[in-house]
Amino acid sequence: MSIRIDAASAANAADANMLDLAFQVDSRLLLSATPAGISYEVIPVQPYLKTYPADGERVPADYLDNADSAAFLAYADDSPAGMILLSTGWNGLAVIDDIAISSALRRRGIGAALIAQAKEWARQRGLPGIMLETQDNNVAACRLYERCGFVLKGFDRALYAAQDGVAAETALFWYYFES
Repeated sequence: MSIRIDAASAANAADANMLDLAFQVDSRLLLSATPAGISYEVIPVQPYLKTYPADGERVPADYLDNADSAAFLAYADDSPAGMILLSTGWNGLAVIDDIAISSALRRRGIGAALIAQAKEWARQRGLPGIMLETQDNNVAACRLYERCGFVLKGFDRALYAAQDGVAAETALFWYYFES
């Protein structure tokens, strides 16, 4: 399988709408704050399918042709396989606003290729690192971020408290800094 990463444009942005973003949840991270940082263990949960509503374009127009943000699409053998949305955060870091891999193509290097693109985007802008937020029930994504050099630096158990269907999820904040 060949993987290609393209900058999103008006011509190809709709390809992101073809991605199946659902994932099976069968575990979550149990977090502990320690003097040395944040540790976790993976614990099993009753399995369920996590889905995301299709509520508009997955690549918003303000990520196209904008110096402070970008969108990239991954293709596997010329078929849409994943996407990443990047922006410059208020804190001077690059922010991964969204990263998604089509369910049938996960664990094949597409996520790592998109994160490598994010690192290059940050480097080109002189940004010292990258941050992203995910949830404690997306264990596969958390493992990917760790493999790519990210470190779990924070969590918020109340961020989703007012959101139907996700109120029990914990927000996790991962950071990557160039060494």
